[in-house]
Amino acid sequence: MGNGGDVRSTAYVGELAVVATDADGAGPGHLAEEVVITVANGVFTDVAVGATPPPGAVRLPGLTLPGFADAHSHAFHRALRGRTHADGGTFWSWRQRMYEVAGSLDPDGYHALARAVYTEMAATGFTSVGEFHYLHHRPDGGRYDDANAMGHALIAAARDAGIRITLLDACYLTGGIGEPLTGVQRRFDDGDAGRWAERVDELATAYRGDPDVAVGAAVHSVRAVPAEQIPEIVAWARGRTAPLHAHVSEQPAENEACLAAYGRTPVQVLTDAGFGGALSTAVHATHLTAEDIERLGATGTCVCFCPTTERDLGDGIGPADELVAAGALLTLGTDQHARIDAFEEARAVELNLRLAHRRRGCLEPGVLLAALTSNGQASLGFGGGRIAVGQPADLVAVSLTSPRTAGAEAASAIPTALFAASDADVTDVVVDGERVVTSGLHRDGDVGAALTSVIRDLGR
Repeated sequence: MGNGGDVRSTAYVGELAVVATDADGAGPGHLAEEVVITVANGVFTDVAVGATPPPGAVRLPGLTLPGFADAHSHAFHRALRGRTHADGGTFWSWRQRMYEVAGSLDPDGYHALARAVYTEMAATGFTSVGEFHYLHHRPDGGRYDDANAMGHALIAAARDAGIRITLLDACYLTGGIGEPLTGVQRRFDDGDAGRWAERVDELATAYRGDPDVAVGAAVHSVRAVPAEQIPEIVAWARGRTAPLHAHVSEQPAENEACLAAYGRTPVQVLTDAGFGGALSTAVHATHLTAEDIERLGATGTCVCFCPTTERDLGDGIGPADELVAAGALLTLGTDQHARIDAFEEARAVELNLRLAHRRRGCLEPGVLLAALTSNGQASLGFGGGRIAVGQPADLVAVSLTSPRTAGAEAASAIPTALFAASDADVTDVVVDGERVVTSGLHRDGDVGAALTSVIRDLGR
């Protein structure tokens, strides 16, 4: 990552590749065979279909796709995987375990955990992550000497793992509408939106000009930020053309509390404060009214679905098809990392809708691919998600000869990947023109061993 002034040229050859031209609009593009992809200084400098590869070109077998974006991550939740299902695994038992992990982390421990998590992401094809970050301070609410120590730890972890990061610094002020923060929640608190903005200004200034790091804003939720303070967060993001994300209507109880307090839905509270548009992302958006869908669609707002988390927590099935039809842009995230598998997130949106509507074809494969690639990258404030000249040089190669994908023909390669492939079928991942994953192996070595070690250490 980050070649800077290094102008070395590398060529990759995709047996089948999704390439983009002006005719493809803003989407990821169309399928082509024998594509020579040239990279210099971290960007694509030439994309030639059917050209003769130069000496030393790296061949990528199978299907080559643009880099994936994980648009919603809570890295520390990865330590919960498999540990929240006792006694029926209620939302409340899950939350208690989550707070236990949240209270155990310091900057060094968070760096170690996040590096292992981001390495797992990279090994499965994610080249960018949107980290929704609210573990700001010490567990008792006291400040670290550097108020952004935890944010710096996350950014360093992404660098070490070889992926881009948008740190979505979340304002988190209340434990519920009108309720004080208690226990470990105190480490989330900046006091008010003004002091949150002062701290995040320092963080954003530290990474200004870095092409692989963006600092954005987040309203944790209408439960955690009073309505009158949301406009200041929106103004901060708008003034810096920065991504702005928010948890929205994840559970019916959130909507009920918001209606009782404000007489409006969470979407109405947020959009009345200025939230919306291509750099705004409503995360989950599970329980929406028709007016909510219209508001998000009319402004071209991104919506981030996290199906493996939403089904793990029993949240429900969101109206992805209605949102897309209204004009919203679908993106995807792994959220609590019950699984880290881009293909599983993509197909789960469609398969959930099939169960809800009892019909197939609710969303076209191209919509799902755009959610993983071009839409997701844009929602994080990055270019990319397209194999085209001038775009960030991110590639994901997917095997078409594994037990899951064998038998795919060129015409069925994309649907096969989306509906049958898994994270195990990702063979090579290129970020900024550099191979981070080769033949299924991350450059850091054994991902499972790293995760085992760091999660074990957290339990001590």
